Amino acid sequence: MVEGWTYAKAGVNIDRKSGAIDSLVRELRYRRKGKGTMVEAKGLFASLIDFGDVYLTLATDGVGTKLLVAEELGKWDTIGIDCVAMNVNDTICVGAEPMSFVDYVALKVPDDDICGQIGVGLNRGAELSNMEIVGGEVAVLPEMVNGIDISGTCLGYVEKGKVITGERCESGDLIVALRSSGVHSNGLTLARKVFQNAGYTMKDKVPGLSGTVGEELLTPTEIYVKDILRIRDEYDPHGLIDITGGGLRNLLRMRKDLRYIIDDPVKPQTLFGKIAELGEVSEREMYQTFNMGMGFMIVASEDDAESIISDIGDAEIVGRVEKGNGVLYEPGNLLYENY
Repeated sequence: MVEGWTYAKAGVNIDRKSGAIDSLVRELRYRRKGKGTMVEAKGLFASLIDFGDVYLTLATDGVGTKLLVAEELGKWDTIGIDCVAMNVNDTICVGAEPMSFVDYVALKVPDDDICGQIGVGLNRGAELSNMEIVGGEVAVLPEMVNGIDISGTCLGYVEKGKVITGERCESGDLIVALRSSGVHSNGLTLARKVFQNAGYTMKDKVPGLSGTVGEELLTPTEIYVKDILRIRDEYDPHGLIDITGGGLRNLLRMRKDLRYIIDDPVKPQTLFGKIAELGEVSEREMYQTFNMGMGFMIVASEDDAESIISDIGDAEIVGRVEKGNGVLYEPGNLLYENY
């Protein structure tokens, strides 16, 4: 029997990546003296910086190998949305409002048309986030970069009384999922390898998909800023989770003495089914690599959860919280223990 595709087989080993991150972070021991010190807290999606009556927040991320899809299609006008989304969706996880953004574009050869298209997407992402792009850098690196890489950093702020860390999650809470727009900007290495191994290029149509492979994969990452900030102000969310790299494992950033059970997940978009089918990717691997149609999650009391799904059309209750450990995906009996 041929072994199905995994993220590690495609070239991205999540566990090894975590080890590399730990090795780097262990060396970051210096702490600033004076105003603007970092808040010591593990597992947060954005860093908190003490700044008087408010916390400033910083988050940084890139677009990853989704850029290779853009390159193959020659279509760059949505990539900037992804760059913004990957940062602002992390920023709002602590209850912070995105405020300012800087981008970094590294390329082999300057190209006016491509940079212009990237700028269109960045501007659209900023508009959807009510955030200004205040600066950035374009680096020409012919000896280091074969194509183009893009990343960014988001500055946000949150009043100290509105910070959300996940520590208030408790047994009896419900888990609400907001639908994703598709693959977003994680797991593209695995998705691309699966389609390529099955004989498809990014310009090919696949039965069951509405567009070409590349068009489906390039669907911009959903930006949840406006909905989540309103939920923060009108309800009492206990935890906010951006379902990015690691899939359901991201729930482990909340309280460690609880079990997060996903027993009624949303139906994933057809694209995810095609990846699983063509690559013989296991259900467990799919749910720990991709968002599977659930791009953002909210942990809240039963009353608030019911109100939130009535308030937001694209939200569904997908699970619950109880005493225990890890993340349980009930339909497939998948368990991710706290690390």
